[in-house]
Amino acid sequence: MENFYALELYSVRDELQKDMWGTLRKVKKMGYDAVEFFGHYNWTAQEVKAALEDTGLICCSWHTPWEYVQPSSIISTISYNKVIGNTDIVVPGLPTERTCCKEAWLETAKLFNDISCKLADYGMHLGYHNHSAEFIDMEGDTPWHYLFDNTDDVGMQLDNGNALSAGRHVDIYSEIVRYPGKAKTVHLKPYSFEKGYDTMIGEDDIDWGKFIGLCNEHHDIMWFIVEYESEKLHSQLDGVKHCINALYKMEDEGII
Repeated sequence: MENFYALELYSVRDELQKDMWGTLRKVKKMGYDAVEFFGHYNWTAQEVKAALEDTGLICCSWHTPWEYVQPSSIISTISYNKVIGNTDIVVPGLPTERTCCKEAWLETAKLFNDISCKLADYGMHLGYHNHSAEFIDMEGDTPWHYLFDNTDDVGMQLDNGNALSAGRHVDIYSEIVRYPGKAKTVHLKPYSFEKGYDTMIGEDDIDWGKFIGLCNEHHDIMWFIVEYESEKLHSQLDGVKHCINALYKMEDEGII
């Protein structure tokens, strides 16, 4: 099965802020076919559309602030993403009142279902992206389970490195199996229990063959999204280049 790789642009955030067009060209040249934007809309939709068309990159999703999918702003969010051709709206974090306890997470799940239905009317899809807190015990289970046990058509964007940063108890492989069909994208983020994020794909504590194999077995993955957070080993652009080269090397060796 052929894997398709995208880049979470937070990985090259400083370069992107200085020169969006030039950074996208460099990302494309590395071998990435798509990008995931993040945060506020710092460029007009027309500017982003033009840059994507210029480079041949696809916007596979946008990490979208929670406030952008509220009733007062969701239509503007839909309109912006329609212009750039993006259909995946992924929320990467929530305010404290939405995450402080089990009951808050269950209420949040209901809100996610409502927002998902609204986006579906416009041909768009809602997802959620984890950090570490979603895998820390809360009242006998985890927030990740409270959310995805109680949502319907909400995409599960598992970030394997972020999940592992919650501790050795986290089993990222069983989490992939637990929710078949819920993931359209996943984040590939190297993580070492000894070095944290200061490591590289293939040199960390993730069984990449097992992880990617399970993703492809249990989900219809459209994009494997690389996110690299360490600048201790490499600069932003060098880091993401090393990441995709490591993935292609593992493909050549039959590991993934």
